[in-house]
Amino acid sequence: MVAVLRYFGGSCRQALGGFLGGFFGSYGSALGRPRPLCGGSRGASTSSFDIVIVGGGIVGLASARALTLRHPQLSIGLLEKEKDLAVHQTGHNSGVIHSGIYYKPESLKAKLCVKGSALIYEYCKQKGIPYKQCGKLIVAVDQEEIPRLQALYERGLQNGVQGLRLIQQEDIKKKEPYCRGLMAIDCPYTGIVDYRQVALSFAQDFREAGGSVLTSFEVESIGMAKESSSESKEELKYPIVIKNTKGEEIQCQYVVTCAGLYSDRISELSGCSPHPTIVPFRGDYLLLKPEKSYLVKGNIYPVPDSRFPFLGIHFTPKMDGSIWLGPNAVLAFKREGYRFFDFSARDFIEIIMNSGLIKLVFQNFSYSVNEMYKACFLAVTVKNLQKFIPEITVNDIQRGPSGVRAQAMDRNGSLVEDFVFDGGVGAIGNRILHVRNAPSPAATSSLAISEMIADEVQQRFGL
Repeated sequence: MVAVLRYFGGSCRQALGGFLGGFFGSYGSALGRPRPLCGGSRGASTSSFDIVIVGGGIVGLASARALTLRHPQLSIGLLEKEKDLAVHQTGHNSGVIHSGIYYKPESLKAKLCVKGSALIYEYCKQKGIPYKQCGKLIVAVDQEEIPRLQALYERGLQNGVQGLRLIQQEDIKKKEPYCRGLMAIDCPYTGIVDYRQVALSFAQDFREAGGSVLTSFEVESIGMAKESSSESKEELKYPIVIKNTKGEEIQCQYVVTCAGLYSDRISELSGCSPHPTIVPFRGDYLLLKPEKSYLVKGNIYPVPDSRFPFLGIHFTPKMDGSIWLGPNAVLAFKREGYRFFDFSARDFIEIIMNSGLIKLVFQNFSYSVNEMYKACFLAVTVKNLQKFIPEITVNDIQRGPSGVRAQAMDRNGSLVEDFVFDGGVGAIGNRILHVRNAPSPAATSSLAISEMIADEVQQRFGL
């Protein structure tokens, strides 16, 4: 289903907590060291801010940066659960700067990815952050894929993606000498970058502009300050109280949550709707051995199958010169489960009790079984890779890193395709903005997303 941008709607519910293997915390320096809580009028364990951002991934950091640059007179704090920033989705992705070709025209993903990629390139140039605009080929290896490839090309043109062209076999060989294919879309604007380095640069900008980053701050509750006869001006000005697992408190006027894998739990924790719920999918990558890295020059992707939500196994060069192959897409039984046997009883029970997910699994049963099979047997994955580069053998690859994707799912078991943002009703709901669904291409789109969030915060909260 096509998800929508939902600002501040929805029913209110009650509690839970957490984020993206580390959704709260701070960044005491450019090296990511924790810094102590800022001083506040209510004692050493309390701080007060005009706005608090929950979540220290790339979207949270970009949003904190944008808000501070736009409103330098406001006090803004960012909370991150881990001792370092950007260690989960931001630190476990493929590093691709996407062009915006895949997404439904006029969707938020299409608009923000096209805009965001241009902003990321510009930002990296300004900051001296290394990147490579190495391009991408989306390759059709048999005749039945060609109509889908041509439709994808037309979609890319509708989305305003720069430099797209359809190329034939001889031009495929010029771009990727070891790749076979009948036809391909050449996407020269696609690139690669280290998104954690970008995110830490956002954090540095934020702090230099006067923002405060608090790491090792795991949010346990979000509520309104209790009324008392001796209510101070401070309590009236900062009515929202955010408590962590150590008993420390933050008071603020407004909250923006960018909680990734825990966006549903944080929404419910704040008294807002838990829907759409988050389903964690683990993606396992393989690595091409260094002596075989000459086989791949840029990104090589298959033609996506619209029946499934993922792009398929692809070839991705990294900034360090390595070549990642993958990922697959398997259900993770832990929201931060990067290893095959990682397990969380709480996360597992939520998955089992989620009727929408059960429906999704049955609808895509053969696909799910095939992905699990590929995860267990390298030879099966290699066979798929050989459709594009026949020279690759099992001896040329080794197991690599994994990432976990926060995928939103609606009540009917349909995966939410677009970015989703909303708030709630009531005392807290009217003072909060939730980023509910921001999977790939959120890193590429982060600067564009942050501008949109800054616009909405300004309008909604009257800043």
